[in-house]
Amino acid sequence: MRFEDQEQSRNIEDRRGAGFGGGRGRRAGGIGVGTIVIALIAMYFGIDPAIVLDGAGRVAEPPAQSAPAGPRPAAEDELARFVSMVLADTEKTWHALFRAGGREYVEPKLVLFTGATRTACGVGQAAMGPFYCPGDQKVYIDLGFYEELRQRYRAPGDFAQAYVIAHEIGHHVQNQLGISAKVQSMRQRVSEREGNQLSVRLELQADCLAGIWAHHADRARKVLEAGDVEEALTAATAIGDDRLQKQAQGYAVPDSFTHGSSEQRVRWFRTGLASGEFGACDTFASDRL
Repeated sequence: MRFEDQEQSRNIEDRRGAGFGGGRGRRAGGIGVGTIVIALIAMYFGIDPAIVLDGAGRVAEPPAQSAPAGPRPAAEDELARFVSMVLADTEKTWHALFRAGGREYVEPKLVLFTGATRTACGVGQAAMGPFYCPGDQKVYIDLGFYEELRQRYRAPGDFAQAYVIAHEIGHHVQNQLGISAKVQSMRQRVSEREGNQLSVRLELQADCLAGIWAHHADRARKVLEAGDVEEALTAATAIGDDRLQKQAQGYAVPDSFTHGSSEQRVRWFRTGLASGEFGACDTFASDRL
């Protein structure tokens, strides 16, 4: 990505090293992919994921924590700078799109943390991967996730990293537009299988919104380079429900999907990227996910 001279966001909250309950967590240590997915959905809909992961009680969001003064690896600080630049670019894009629609975009915060941290949705853990909490309108990420994305999921590259942030910002857009609240309300009135299907539509729309950001960011600022789109598609493929379930248990159970298959995630990201139009991302009206 062409981000060398890009400005950084003012909405970064750096809690690295000031983790909750100890040092860096390890994503592979004893927590199954199915449990992680369940915990992610629980957090997104305001249920404490600690109930799923470790039985901890609900905790309140803490005050902002500053990182310790000790030195960090230069590569980690450079990655934090890149994340901040991606966040700033999403702010530019969504401010413009909201204004065009006669609305005001409220910028979210992005929290960098190590291992675990408190959120308005409960205890957030590195094992859960990046996530958005609608309760405090913040995106949370342990930067160690990107190493796992590169090594375990074989999805390297700066645009793969940017896609992850853009997807979570897509959830913030859904939250602002009232889509998330409607889905939560609908989930309370349907079966588990139907609730999973609603979650899939929500997640695929966030993928499509990530594509919309990429479309407008490139048109306005020429940020994309050769191979960038392929990096994002590789990442989307790597974290499809079918791929993750097959890796974890050898087979996929479509009725339990909560984020969508690899093919679906790729296709909806491509849809947003190609169109740049919010109307193209109406996964809830689509007969074909």
